[in-house]
Amino acid sequence: MSNRQPIDDANLTWSKSSYSSGEGGACLEIATAGQAVLIRDSKDTTLPHLTLDRAGWAHFVRYAAGA
Repeated sequence: MSNRQPIDDANLTWSKSSYSSGEGGACLEIATAGQAVLIRDSKDTTLPHLTLDRAGWAHFVRYAAGA
């Protein structure tokens, strides 16, 4: 059983990579909420987001960078 509270992402500030072309390509947006990092698809922001803790986010970034 999880004691995590749902995160209301309506009031978050979402950021897109500076490498994003702005042409609607395959981009992710991220936002932080306390110790959580939220990830969503920038093409359809109505879809559910993925929530990671900071250690999970660090692992994701290392994996995506091919390290």
